[in-house]
Formats: sequence, structure tokens, C-alpha cells
Amino acid sequence: MSSLDYDLTRFDQPRITWRRDEVEALFDLSFPELIFTAASVHRRWFDPSEVQLSQLLSVKTGGCAENCGYCSQSAHFETGLQASKLMAPETVIEAARVAKAGGAARFCMGAAWRDLKDRDLPRLEAMISGVKALGLETCATLGMLEPHQATALKTAGLDYYNHNLDTAPEDYARVVTTRTYDERLETLARVRDAGMKTCCGGIIGMGESRSVRAGLLHALATLPAHPDSLPINALVPIAGTPLGDSAPVDGLEFVRTVAVARLVCPKSMVRIAAGREGMSRELQALCFLAGANSIFVGGKLLTTPLPVQDEDSRLLADLGLRAMAYAPEPALEAVG
Repeated sequence: MSSLDYDLTRFDQPRITWRRDEVEALFDLSFPELIFTAASVHRRWFDPSEVQLSQLLSVKTGGCAENCGYCSQSAHFETGLQASKLMAPETVIEAARVAKAGGAARFCMGAAWRDLKDRDLPRLEAMISGVKALGLETCATLGMLEPHQATALKTAGLDYYNHNLDTAPEDYARVVTTRTYDERLETLARVRDAGMKTCCGGIIGMGESRSVRAGLLHALATLPAHPDSLPINALVPIAGTPLGDSAPVDGLEFVRTVAVARLVCPKSMVRIAAGREGMSRELQALCFLAGANSIFVGGKLLTTPLPVQDEDSRLLADLGLRAMAYAPEPALEAVG
């Protein structure tokens, strides 16, 4: 009998009471048992033959005041990236139209800022409302938010707000020092309070231990509400950044991380994000088996490469997977 006794009832409902040692024990399961369990839990909440296709556009690139050690967009590092200003709404909306025509159901907009400035809100609101009008799920990552800004973005039609924890709390200061862990948690709370869904995950392959990876997933699984979207990024080392010499994360360890994320946050959309360009077809297939049900497509994730669309289409076809359709939530009826 296995260490889990194949008792899947412990994963019947999402819970925020996970202990760190419980998460670490999941990582230590034999690979076949972990994947079997994660795949079984995935089927309880999702159709395992569906994958959501998302596309991300950098609407303002470079010049960021943060010193995140993995990021080419930081003004602290010499990476050769040319900074740009915030795009015009009509340019972003046209890119979203092309993304939808290519099969994307979700469109994400990212800006390299420490925090959102009120002067940029009108342009962002126009972007978001225009993309939403195309019939796409909307997401944005714009740095730290004030409560009124979160409310404005929600009113404009933003479905999700991305704000990653990056790594475990005890490892955080090694990665970034210009923003605290508590500030990240505060922005996530403001997003939830505004009625938006959270997109929150992290990065592996930054030289961290398995215990730190478990700590990241423990932090995500014990938030007041699980992330609605949980992106798992494999570091793409960028020359000129402090983490630019990091060794790649082992492929099976990446799959383990996906599987444990599925188990501790069973209703979250688990997304394979950065680093997929360097993954074999077989490794990506294992990620889907382990519970991943979303990928980014479109050739580029902010400033890092992704497989081209034709390759993704062939992969999904060969695996017998289909693109997930976007089903907008019904509007609430007025009372009174």
C-alpha cells in the first residue's frame, strides 16, 4: 500500500490549512504515485482533455525600479533591453484581436512598473475594456496597487490580476530587496477585496532547494483564498542579471512542482509559463498529466521566448488535447 493509501478524500475540497511538512511529504512521494494522485485530483475539477491558451503582451517594457534578480526589465541591471513607453490602447486591442484569432481565450497585459500610477489608469482602463469587449478573459500585471486602483481595474473589466510571490518567504530576500513579501501579500488582498481573481505563482530554477519550492507552494496554498490562476515559471537565465548563471531546473523536478501545485490548490488553473521554450514535447506532456491545464502561446512571454504557435498546435493535436473555450461568468442581476 502506498504512503497515501490512495486516499484521495484528503484532496476532495480546497483547504488553506496545509502544513509545510505535508507539502514537503508530497514532493517526496515516488514519481508514479505523485503523478497518479495529481492526475486523479485534476479530473475531479477539470476536463483533462482541455488546455487553456493564454497570450501575454508587454504593454510597457523595461526601466522597472525593482531589482528582481531574474528580470531583464530591471533598471538596476545591464541586459541590453531597450525600455519603452506604455502602448496605446488601440495597439493593445489589435494585438488581442490577433491573439483571439490564433486560438487564445485569455489575454494578459504586463507593464514593467514597481507600482501603478493614477495618471496611467485611463489608458489601462481603455485597454482592458477593449480587450474584454472582444470576448477574451483579461489579466494584467502592473505592480503594486492601491485599493481604488484595484476597484477601477475591476470596473473596466479586468478578470484576473497577476502578482507572483516568486519564491518561499525565507528565500525572498535573495531574489529581490526593493519590495517586501508583505507588500506582495497586501496587493493580493486588495485584488481580492475589489472582487477580481488572483493570478499568483512563482519561479523555480533560481538555485533554490526542493524545500524552498515546497515553501513557495505552501505559501500559495495558505493564502486566505487559493490563487484562481497559479503560473509556474522555469527561470530563463538572462545575462546581466544576478541569477543569470543559474543552472536549469531538472525536468522531473519541474513536473513534481506542477503535480504538488495541483494537489494543494486543486481548483486553480495551473499554468506552465516561462521556460516552456526549452522543454521537450515529452516533458510538456508530463506536465499536462500532472495537472497543468494552461499554457502561454504567441512566441514571447514578456521578454522571454515561447514555442511558436504551429509547434503548440501540433503538440496539442498529438496529445489529443483541445483548446478550452472562454465562458464569461453571467452578470449578477440587480436587486430591488
